[in-house]
Amino acid sequence: MKRPLLSGSLTLAVSSLVIAGAGAPASAAPGPQPKASHSQAVQDAAAQVTAHPGAVKAGAHDAFRATNVQVDADGTRHVHFDRTYQGLPVRGGDVVVHSAPDGRLDSADLTLAAPLSLSVTPSVTDQQAIAKAAELFRGTRSSSTATLKVDVTGATPRLVWEVTVNGTAPDQSPSHFHVLVDAKTGATGESWDSFSAFLPEGVQQKKTKAAPTAPVAPAALAAVAATGTGKGYQVGNVSVSTTQNSATSYTLKDSARGNGETRDAQNQTATNDSPPAGWGVAFNDADNTWGDNTLSDRATVAVDAHYGIQATWDFYKNVLGRTGIKNDGVGARSFVHYGTNYGNAGWDDASFAMIYGDGAVGSKPFTEIDVAGHEMSHGVTAATAGLVYSGDAGGLNEATSDIMGTMVEFNANSPADAPDYLIGEKIDINGNGTPLRWMDDPSKDGKSVKCWTTSTKNLNPHYSSGVGNHFFYLLAAGSGQSQWGNSPTCDGSSVAGIGNDASTKIWYRALSVYMTSNTDYPGARTATIKAAKDLYGAGSTQCAAVEKAWGAVSVAPTATTCGGTTPPPSGTNLLLNPGFESGTASWTSSTGVITTDTGQTPRNGSYYAWLDGYGTAHTDTLSQSVSIPATATAPKLTFWNKITTAETGTTAYDTLKVQVVNGTTTTTLATYSNADAASGYVLRTLDLSAFKGKTVTIKFTGTEDSSLQTSFLIDDTSVTAG
Repeated sequence: MKRPLLSGSLTLAVSSLVIAGAGAPASAAPGPQPKASHSQAVQDAAAQVTAHPGAVKAGAHDAFRATNVQVDADGTRHVHFDRTYQGLPVRGGDVVVHSAPDGRLDSADLTLAAPLSLSVTPSVTDQQAIAKAAELFRGTRSSSTATLKVDVTGATPRLVWEVTVNGTAPDQSPSHFHVLVDAKTGATGESWDSFSAFLPEGVQQKKTKAAPTAPVAPAALAAVAATGTGKGYQVGNVSVSTTQNSATSYTLKDSARGNGETRDAQNQTATNDSPPAGWGVAFNDADNTWGDNTLSDRATVAVDAHYGIQATWDFYKNVLGRTGIKNDGVGARSFVHYGTNYGNAGWDDASFAMIYGDGAVGSKPFTEIDVAGHEMSHGVTAATAGLVYSGDAGGLNEATSDIMGTMVEFNANSPADAPDYLIGEKIDINGNGTPLRWMDDPSKDGKSVKCWTTSTKNLNPHYSSGVGNHFFYLLAAGSGQSQWGNSPTCDGSSVAGIGNDASTKIWYRALSVYMTSNTDYPGARTATIKAAKDLYGAGSTQCAAVEKAWGAVSVAPTATTCGGTTPPPSGTNLLLNPGFESGTASWTSSTGVITTDTGQTPRNGSYYAWLDGYGTAHTDTLSQSVSIPATATAPKLTFWNKITTAETGTTAYDTLKVQVVNGTTTTTLATYSNADAASGYVLRTLDLSAFKGKTVTIKFTGTEDSSLQTSFLIDDTSVTAG
């Protein structure tokens, strides 16, 4: 007798899931469902991970912890899980589980290719790893830690020590310097600093004007919301949200925006590698008028920074519906006058704080609107996709900050800082009026790339970000000459922009719903197409523009499209979840057909499709809709098929029909039966030329008579254009 669905011996640990509250598993019944709470969404997603381990490439030693939850207006759920293997964190092993409003698994986004199987016993001690990493650190050390992890961001999973050396970098920046040390060999690998500096290492700010003056003393704290007058250096004259302490005392704390506060670092550096709680001094004022537009008043650049907090908060709240960097209603701290002649700015996620330097001697301070938006958006990325700071993912991390910082600038629409697609233009990094980066043509800086290749991942993230910046510019503003610049395309095509609003919402949804920590540029293409389909529909102008813009930066089509409108390259599989390793995702089937049942075996992986095998009158079906491009040269369906039977002779008692459903017409391409039984899987290839330019359903129908079982097994399906 055929076994029931998912009765294999694999047990997935979910004991580490953090679940607030309780509730019964979601019902599988169709029909409208009440919108789930976040805790219910987590609980249901955990149950789906347990039931469908193949969908998330989970093995018997994996456990999952929910880190982020989103429930859409229609009830669709998206739960982001971090993974551990034998109790160790898995770097790059996170997964987003997407579920229907009733809690049933729809699909999963992840970059892990197969279940993990490796030893977690290190040959190198934590102290040896720390010593190795310390050799690479430049600056003043304060503390070091080493965490044993499984790293799956490379070609092969490996056991590593992730060493963090905390301290102060040579340029005065706070530093959390991370180094991966192979826990078997002791070899050092990737390194990065989780303090997100605005300027990449080695870039120096050029002198342009007089230096700011020395410190003055501070004052007290507060409790009633007020609106003050700010006279900033970069932002000009603006209103700033403050807190009133008394009739004659105000503080630069924004109670309307999560108590975000701007403080004076008094030209000190964070001696413990991060600005600790209570560090620096509050800006207090008697008349609620701040600064005088010159650098002789220390509150002038505080106005810039405080306005940057407001502008960033308002952009995320009003445009994207996000309340604060972590979406928890809590505002960040900003520290101005950090260090002495410090020529940089940055976000420190460890202390949830921004720092701004006054600039090198004779230079401008870093308190520009798009700098504020850029740096605080690093915090948003950390709280959503968690993109690692290396490879393509590092470039996407930096691109997200450039994109969102630019959109903060557009949303603020300040007369003193007219919106544009230039990064850091008012700081005058180069001393000649040019910006740090150009989004219309990132290659203008001489280091960034505008077209993606498989080598892009080897660049510093500040320069590999050019691909993402170029994509976004093309999507929003289009190619060619415009008021914003002159943007080329890598494939010679012409791209029509869809505007900032749609482009921003697509990028943000891709980041917060579909990207994971190790997403690369092809993965970003897939994520943004999914986001565009969610927001505007598969046949929308917006979705088509996403595909066009990615092609224009040389990121080729993936399996995910806007509905087949963009012909995929020859050989690309048009079927989704073709090997069933994401469970039932993208397939429609009879109960129990897609399975990991140990009564039969898959050709590859853990999942396969098993039709019939009951020994009684029974019919099973398996199907998926697919769009076949009109430009296809020789479209074909291939699949691996194994037939086992208890029937004898050559009479076809039990059959498997392979069919194409086109509207109301069903065409049978081939019929196999118990008479075709063989000991192993056989490759079947069928012609689909008659269906070019059509969206059809590929359907397998297994029919069994009243006695003697026949099992029809299917795995590794494919529909290709030529």
